[in-house]
Amino acid sequence: MSNSEMTNEEAVEEMETTDVDMEPELEEEQSEVLAEAKKEQGNELYKAHSYNEALACYTEAINICPNCAAYYGNRSATYIMLLKFKEGLADAQQALALDTGFVKGYLRQGKCHLALGNPVAALRSYRQALELESNNTIAQRESSIASLVQDHIAKAEACFEKRDYRTAIYHLDRCVEHCVAAMHFRIQKAEALAMLGRYADAQELANDVLQREGINADALYVRGMCLYYQDNTVKAFQLFQEVLKRAPDHFKAKDIYRKAKSLMAKKEEGNEAFRGGKYPDAYKMYTEALSIDPNNKSTNSKLFCNRATVCSKLNKLEDAIQDCTKAIELDSDYLKAYMRRAKCYTDTELYEEAVRDYEQIYKMAKTKENKQFLQQAKLELKKSKRKDYYKVLGVQKTASEDEIRKAYKKRALIHHPDRHSNDSADKQREEEKKFKELGEAYSILSDAKKKARYDSGQDIEGEGFGFDTVDPNQIFQAFFGGGGNMGGFSFGGSPGGHFSHGAHGHHSQNGFPGFSFQFG
Repeated sequence: MSNSEMTNEEAVEEMETTDVDMEPELEEEQSEVLAEAKKEQGNELYKAHSYNEALACYTEAINICPNCAAYYGNRSATYIMLLKFKEGLADAQQALALDTGFVKGYLRQGKCHLALGNPVAALRSYRQALELESNNTIAQRESSIASLVQDHIAKAEACFEKRDYRTAIYHLDRCVEHCVAAMHFRIQKAEALAMLGRYADAQELANDVLQREGINADALYVRGMCLYYQDNTVKAFQLFQEVLKRAPDHFKAKDIYRKAKSLMAKKEEGNEAFRGGKYPDAYKMYTEALSIDPNNKSTNSKLFCNRATVCSKLNKLEDAIQDCTKAIELDSDYLKAYMRRAKCYTDTELYEEAVRDYEQIYKMAKTKENKQFLQQAKLELKKSKRKDYYKVLGVQKTASEDEIRKAYKKRALIHHPDRHSNDSADKQREEEKKFKELGEAYSILSDAKKKARYDSGQDIEGEGFGFDTVDPNQIFQAFFGGGGNMGGFSFGGSPGGHFSHGAHGHHSQNGFPGFSFQFG
């Protein structure tokens, strides 16, 4: 049989034999061609911003030729465009493992390190790229950014140490701007926001991290912080327990959890002592509680207000005012603290301050009761601007008619001008003024109608109640004009200091008719 007449079976066998000898070389060549085609297809899709489709092509190219650094480099670039920096970093590192001279591999590795918040590693990658290409502008530019981020990180840490959280946020924002996948900067910013009392913003940022990464112990810690600082201790404790379950060595969570439990326990001890009427003990407990956690503004505000209430019970009104002020500084919307301080201002006769507080109270809660408080405070302020006749006589506002009479008698004898006839001219004028004021005070407070009008804050000037219509000598004569003895002064010429009523209308040198004090 000639060769041309070989059966089909023999031809196939011969072909197979030939193919077997050529298969390894042909398959490798075909694989490279196919892989290169997939790479080119991926490049076109990449240029068209179809990154997911490009990613699939590069993955196929890698599966075909797993030892080509360029394919890993291209897929790394695609992961970066998809903001999948951890995957991009892994591919860049694999590319460099295959080819240590792959400049683009170092650039992409640095890009991923920086995006993930590691500027030190990023700088190392860019230095390696510059060693290979000293004039690489991308490496130069990105190195500058990485150095800047490194500086912002250091400054943010320093600001946290100084409790300068506002400035810390500024530096953290710059870090987030360049390190888009670094969740720890976002969590630090959330923590700073919580320390500034911006709890809603802090929780929103922490929740964003949890949505991006799932369960994150640091983000849970910040959420717990916010709840704790808002006095929601039950939920806060649950979150702290969850954090410590997932990260037993979480120092910050352990510290704040310990403080929270201690603070709540001490506060309750103070409340219990107060309810039992043990005010000095309550004051001590509240003071100790205030020293536990200065960062918990909400609870500390309540503690200051509680301690102010204790001070009021102990009649330490100035201390109570100071504590209310501290409570308001920590919580500017704390109505109860304003109410307590306004009452203390009134009780210490600081009426202008009381009016300001009641105005704020009415602005915060426009109730009928608060309006009445404000009106009463304004009335007390108006009354305080008049001469205080009770102070002139040296009696309380609750003084009886008899107490008012006795007070007048005592002070009139002390301040009668004739008694000071040998004093200096200034002293005489001062005593004459006091004597007139005593007469005016007595004329008002000894008359039931006048006293009622005065006490109610009604105007009394211009209605026959002023200096011009009150003769202090007539009032004095009503007490002492009939002779006798009063307060150590004798009438009618007894030895020792005495004053006499002249039968012929004698005038003293001070212009008060009929009375003269003589001291032997």
